[in-house]
Amino acid sequence: MIYDYLLNTISSKGAAYLVLLDPDKLTENKLFQFIRHCEKSDVDGFLVGGSLILDGEFDNFVEKVKEITTLPVIIFPGEVNQICEYADALLYLSVVSGRNPEHLIGKHVLAAPIIKKKKVEPISTGYMIIESGSVTTAEYISGSKPIPRNKPEIAAATALAAQYLGMKLIYLEAGSGALNSVPNEMVKAVTDYCDVPVIVGGGIKSPQSAREKVENGAKIIVTGNFFEDEANWNLIKEFASAVHFKQPIIV
Repeated sequence: MIYDYLLNTISSKGAAYLVLLDPDKLTENKLFQFIRHCEKSDVDGFLVGGSLILDGEFDNFVEKVKEITTLPVIIFPGEVNQICEYADALLYLSVVSGRNPEHLIGKHVLAAPIIKKKKVEPISTGYMIIESGSVTTAEYISGSKPIPRNKPEIAAATALAAQYLGMKLIYLEAGSGALNSVPNEMVKAVTDYCDVPVIVGGGIKSPQSAREKVENGAKIIVTGNFFEDEANWNLIKEFASAVHFKQPIIV
């Protein structure tokens, strides 16, 4: 089970580090090289998805990723059509920060039979869009108003409600290419309130920023947009080291 893998990784390394692969932004000729670089840099797994998949080849992309790596491949769906049997698991996202019923439960009703048929492990996730200084694709597509950056108490109460509804993960999302990452104060407020692992993604542009999220309680860090620039690939190992704060015990 991929959820158990994530919990075990958090337990052994302090926190887990996932890299987002967007089929619209990562060309096929760079895919193999990038994944191999991530593997050598101690990345713990991959998310695959995006709010828009323009070329219609989502299944083929996921299959190619699985052919390249033995690390977990988890779908990060932007739409119902982003479900395929090649993935190891899927974040079953409910946009709990918004009030759009389609993204709270509507799309899930359509997706559930497909997930069951394709035998993909669903991981229920309370997805919270956080104000980041610009309108992100996730915010626009979902039609959901983000939680204000200066309202950590709203984020904490929302996350706790998601936990009480049975969500296994909480995802604090600033958005792809966000100007600002989720505030550290908000990360701490949410993790102090909640017992389930908290994912933080969007706008994390340095290993130091990733480490700060972990120091404030985040258990899974996600980066993606930052590595669309190949010049930044050499920093992947530094990101992983910043997230994995537990040092192995040498006997």
